[in-house]
Amino acid sequence: MQGNEHWWPDQLTLHILHQKHPDASPFGPDFRYADAFSQLDVDELNADIDALMTDSQEWWPADWGHYGPFFIRMSWHAAGTYRAVDGRGGGGTGAQRFAPLNSWPDNGNLDKARRLLWPIKKKYGEKISWADLLVLAGNRALETMGFRTLGFGFGRADIWAPEDDIYWGPETEWLATKDERYTGSFEDGNRVLDNPLAAVQMGLIYVNPEGPNGIPDAMKSAQDVRETFARMSMNDRETVALTVGGHTFGKMHGNGPADAVGEAPEGAKIHQQGIGWANKHETGLGEYTVTSGLEGAWTPTPTKWDNTYLNTIFAHQWEVKKSPAGANQWEPVEVKEGYWVPDAHVEGKKNPPVMNTADMAMITDPAYLEIAKEYHENPDVLADEFARAWYKLLHRDMGPRDRYLGPQVPDEVFVWQDPVPEQDGPLVNDQQIAKLKQEIADSGLSAKQLVGTAWASACTYRQTDYRGGANGARIRLEPQAGWDVNVRTGVSEVIDRLEQIKNGSDANISLADLIVLGGNVGVEMAAKAAGHDITVPFTPGRTDATQEMTEVDTQAHLEPKHDAFRNYMQTQTTSIPAEHLMVDRAFMLNLSVPQMTALLGGMRAIGVNAGDSEEGILTDRPGQLTNDFFVNLVDMGIVWEPTDDEEERFVGKSRSTGEKKWTATRVDLIYGSNSQLRAIAEEYAANGGEERLIDRFVKGWVKVMENDRFDLHR
Repeated sequence: MQGNEHWWPDQLTLHILHQKHPDASPFGPDFRYADAFSQLDVDELNADIDALMTDSQEWWPADWGHYGPFFIRMSWHAAGTYRAVDGRGGGGTGAQRFAPLNSWPDNGNLDKARRLLWPIKKKYGEKISWADLLVLAGNRALETMGFRTLGFGFGRADIWAPEDDIYWGPETEWLATKDERYTGSFEDGNRVLDNPLAAVQMGLIYVNPEGPNGIPDAMKSAQDVRETFARMSMNDRETVALTVGGHTFGKMHGNGPADAVGEAPEGAKIHQQGIGWANKHETGLGEYTVTSGLEGAWTPTPTKWDNTYLNTIFAHQWEVKKSPAGANQWEPVEVKEGYWVPDAHVEGKKNPPVMNTADMAMITDPAYLEIAKEYHENPDVLADEFARAWYKLLHRDMGPRDRYLGPQVPDEVFVWQDPVPEQDGPLVNDQQIAKLKQEIADSGLSAKQLVGTAWASACTYRQTDYRGGANGARIRLEPQAGWDVNVRTGVSEVIDRLEQIKNGSDANISLADLIVLGGNVGVEMAAKAAGHDITVPFTPGRTDATQEMTEVDTQAHLEPKHDAFRNYMQTQTTSIPAEHLMVDRAFMLNLSVPQMTALLGGMRAIGVNAGDSEEGILTDRPGQLTNDFFVNLVDMGIVWEPTDDEEERFVGKSRSTGEKKWTATRVDLIYGSNSQLRAIAEEYAANGGEERLIDRFVKGWVKVMENDRFDLHR
């Protein structure tokens, strides 16, 4: 039977807000990974993983008797899906176990790596998540092959189903070569990858190793490499360090016909039990493995940390050849003495070193070449910068360092972790909080101003990579202070007044806490004006970040270029309908559908619109926390008409007189149009619904204000 999305493909769907059902986990709704992890013997776990590295299995033999390079690739490909634009992807959830990632062409044969780890996962059970284990394995692999990493942070909790909120691209086939995710072209010099995507083709983690769309052009490959690595917040030095460091180990696999390889895991036969890419050529294992289709190792010492990658690439002249699987790869015109590579499985056999087109970009692009030469001449610099880039790669999607668990977390704090200072001195007490609340209420700031500013500070949070939020009070720093929506809503005036209150108080409270407390006061003022006496829960403990603690470039990705809760949309920023963007922001804020609905309707009643817009203020008593938005939205006495051809804005008129009554946007009217949202809106509009609305509003409000309080929930 066809589902609703078949019959109404353009209809708003809310399923991404229902993903984290409490009964989805086999551990139950009360399970806390941090508690389970606290019982883990990390040293024992590391020892078990290290032993696995050289315990080659007949069903999937290790290259050179060492699984280290295989696990590096698995970990890299788990973490490497991260993209900074929307914080999605990365290794933080163990998503590589599920489709589509488990069946991407770029993840070929990594199903075997995960099965190799199963005995370890089986031994430790809930004490170690798959998400942590998949990333840790590569880190341990480096250590067993002579590289010293910076350390490791545990703390990645597993998901139990694919992430429905992630858009991986528009294509309908793997490795499509039509550049559907690009505007412009190499030829016109304006080839730009669509946001929020990071990979160059469907089914790849980064770039095509053969070159753009399989064409072995190193300069064009460099363009792809630079853009896609930048999408995951890596600069040129980090990009070269990761390429050189990562390709110091292991080999590419393509020793056999590509058409001998069977279906990926998700499409494999039931009796294969989730193992895919069955290879019918010879044994299909060991020396006959086919994965990327390229065949060969980068260095003559593929299970050892050294400088031979750069020695090899600089020592030779390279030419394009075909692998046994028919893929484009680069081999030396003449192999120099000392650079022949021992075969991974056939004793006594020697092979030439091999590079892919992305490798050749490292010595073809002028900027990359300069960095590669520096690393070649200074191996210690390479080791340090590879360690830092690798650590960032594995941890970039974990958010602030406070979320890290375990004894291996390095002492050094990095700006990309969005650090905030430690709490200094005793927290503000209840008596001081009551006094501060009264001062805020008497300050002359309106409920709209207080609620709007607290919301502006907290709504930057995104649960995809745990960035943003109110902690740190970065709303007063660049770039947030200059964001259009913050300027238009006048948050600087409110912050200035709150700073005056802070400076005049003897309470030990941060501005970050005071902004949130001010928002709570605003909610309580608005509720009281509507006849409801409520107290919004407040937990102090936030601190104030400095500009030096703030990575300005990546903070820009947190800018709310659309925010339905403030009826704000930057013009010409996207073709996605506003109501779909609203659901995405609600997902980022970890809201349920009832909470999303209550917050939007309540904030409309309070009047928290960007630029003091009247659109969606469906009440004759703005500033009060009422259910008027829903009462008037579902009123059959009102007829709505679009006021523009795009049907973005609307006017509501009296059905009987034709008199103009209200104005609204798409994100307002969707609560009366969409059947699921209308069902909730009607309950809030019904007799007694205002109390329900306020209850859900407060719960949703506190969630938004505390999303980044990882000290309160882990």
